[in-house]
Amino acid sequence: MEKKLTFEESMDRLEEIVSLLETNEQPLNETIALFEEGLKLVKSCDGQLRKFEDKVAKLREKSEEEESDED
Repeated sequence: MEKKLTFEESMDRLEEIVSLLETNEQPLNETIALFEEGLKLVKSCDGQLRKFEDKVAKLREKSEEEESDED
């Protein structure tokens, strides 16, 4: 089973992939595999960001409710 990468680990790996693809020194099949891995990482990062945004929105909402209850 593959370990799920943290957001930071995913971003680091994406940077590695971009650097490798920019050199254009890999065979075509490896380039395609790197591109595919990059797409999966982007999708994973997007999902994680959406979860973080939802969590922040809920925390802000809760904080605002608590402030209005205090008034």
